[in-house]
Amino acid sequence: MLDLVWLIPALPLAGFLLLVLFGRRLGEPLAGWLATLMVAGSFVATLIVYVGLLDRHHDERVFTQTLFQWMPVGNLGVDIAFLVDPLSLTMALFVTGIGSLIHLYAIGYMHGDERFSKFFLYLNLFAFSMLMLVLGDNLLVTFLGWEGVGACSYFLISFWFTRESAAVAGKKAFVTNRVGDWGFMVAMFLTFAAIGSLDYLDLFAEAEGLAESTATFIALMLLVGAAGKSAQLPLYVWLPDAMEGPTPVSALIHAATMVTAGVYLMCRVNPLLAAAPDAMWVIAIVGAATALFAATIAVAQNDIKKVLAYSTISQLGYMFLAVGSGAYVAAVFHMVTHAFFKALLFLGSGSVIHGMHDEQDMRRMGALRKLMPITAGTFIVGWLAIAGVPPFAGFWSKDEILLYAWEKSPVLWAVGLVTALLTAYYMTRQVVMVFFGRPRWEEEAEHARVGPAEEHAQEPVAASGAAAELHGDAAHGGHGGGRPHESPPIMWIPLVVLAVLSVVGGALNLPFTSDLMVLEHWLEPVFGEHLAHAHVSTAGKWTLAIIATVTSLVGIALGCLVYERRKVKAVEPKVLEQGWYVDATYAAAVDGPGRAGFDLVTTGLDAKIVDGAVNGSAGLVRMIGSRIRRLETGFVRNYALGVAIGAVGLLGWFVSRAVV
Repeated sequence: MLDLVWLIPALPLAGFLLLVLFGRRLGEPLAGWLATLMVAGSFVATLIVYVGLLDRHHDERVFTQTLFQWMPVGNLGVDIAFLVDPLSLTMALFVTGIGSLIHLYAIGYMHGDERFSKFFLYLNLFAFSMLMLVLGDNLLVTFLGWEGVGACSYFLISFWFTRESAAVAGKKAFVTNRVGDWGFMVAMFLTFAAIGSLDYLDLFAEAEGLAESTATFIALMLLVGAAGKSAQLPLYVWLPDAMEGPTPVSALIHAATMVTAGVYLMCRVNPLLAAAPDAMWVIAIVGAATALFAATIAVAQNDIKKVLAYSTISQLGYMFLAVGSGAYVAAVFHMVTHAFFKALLFLGSGSVIHGMHDEQDMRRMGALRKLMPITAGTFIVGWLAIAGVPPFAGFWSKDEILLYAWEKSPVLWAVGLVTALLTAYYMTRQVVMVFFGRPRWEEEAEHARVGPAEEHAQEPVAASGAAAELHGDAAHGGHGGGRPHESPPIMWIPLVVLAVLSVVGGALNLPFTSDLMVLEHWLEPVFGEHLAHAHVSTAGKWTLAIIATVTSLVGIALGCLVYERRKVKAVEPKVLEQGWYVDATYAAAVDGPGRAGFDLVTTGLDAKIVDGAVNGSAGLVRMIGSRIRRLETGFVRNYALGVAIGAVGLLGWFVSRAVV
């Protein structure tokens, strides 16, 4: 059964190729169903391979399948090969499983879009690229998938490219990720220089023998790459703008695929990190800082998807905090549970946008729970899960991360705890503004009659918010004006499935007894001796868990007091609404000193030095040629005279040598 691993990425690739050839003929909805069935088939293939790996002894759950030799260059030999182990299969299971649900949801959401088949073509290519990333048995195959998801993110984020904001957002994501990719490439170069191979198994075998400085530098360069893909400080700025893409794209990128790639990579190279303790501290600090930073911004966003975007950045920060603390299982655990509840929340937000006829500003929503009961119920489950309320899935994984953060540093634990408080607060704010309170959408008609000037004077829309998905009602089945309405079954069925997973997902790794820690036992062969173990007493663990739970409940209570009961005035400073002005600072730096520097390089270095050297060499050759050309007269007598002079010269040279 393990030999079927090639089917896992092959099926989405086949779907991509079929849609390239026949997508327009298939049209809507057949193109969407084909893409969905291909990813669902990939999920089935992953389950079969999982059963095959499960049959092996605990310590022998590693399998490599080589398809062909890809790049033999001198001492470097790179194969297109797959590494099947518990970590890669865990990733493949939730990438294909949740990816299938998102594909199914998108059939309903993208109803009526004129480029319906092309959208699913991109989704299948995205799934193929992500599976190549997680299944590759060497850094270069991983990088192939890494670049693939980067390219697909550009296609999907800027899918509605006729809207300038979408086109700019796609370019921003692409360029920002290139910065991170530079770090990944430098890490690959140094890895080959240090051990002569890019294969993971070779790297793991040689990691312990690497000099600490070498291991640290490779790890930090990989962190640069991971920070780009997983939107960590300072390379997070692309992800909030990624909301310009259709909502299924947001769910796919933010929950199950691209943004988890950085966390996966850092977990994959855990033997290297064990040889670089300083790098572990950097990873933990970056993760904690990102988690808190993004959470502070989320509390002041008014775009329903923008709140979730900053929430994703914050939750990814938790995962990096876990990696830096050596809690790799906790990082993977939270990655899986986050995939459940964040996919649910994004798809739920898309259902709200659909029911609200393309409205994304939460200040124009309210009281939707009665008109959209399924969306509201499932969204509330996602809210409780991300807020860390027991027994929902997010509680178990977040609590485990905080436990290991306490072991690493009480300061990092405190940062994580404050982040948990803010998470519960801003998610409560979102739920109340969207599903409770008064139906502010009823006031829109009156606002329209009052006029935009008076309306904006009363409540200015956040300038930093992502532009709403004003792509036309037909783009995802909207009906234009009227009352909000529930989404069709093809959209709410995935919500129900994800809501169930968000409730029971914590059962993957319950901390009560060793037998209940299923995920840890499954991943143990991958992490082995490099996996951190918390040396906290049972009473200490209960104390930390209670503190975390109370903190989350306090955050929820504060959110209700401010936005539901209105007992406390909301504090939403402009600096948080504008994301601490980091994005604006980047833009000013690039447009000011950056542009001046580029102009200097272009007009100074490139035009005068590089082009000057090339043009000067050409001018020198031209001048020499023009001088030599005078000797080429075309008269035979001149050539004969030249031959005679040469002969005399040679004769004189030989005579002089003979005399000497």
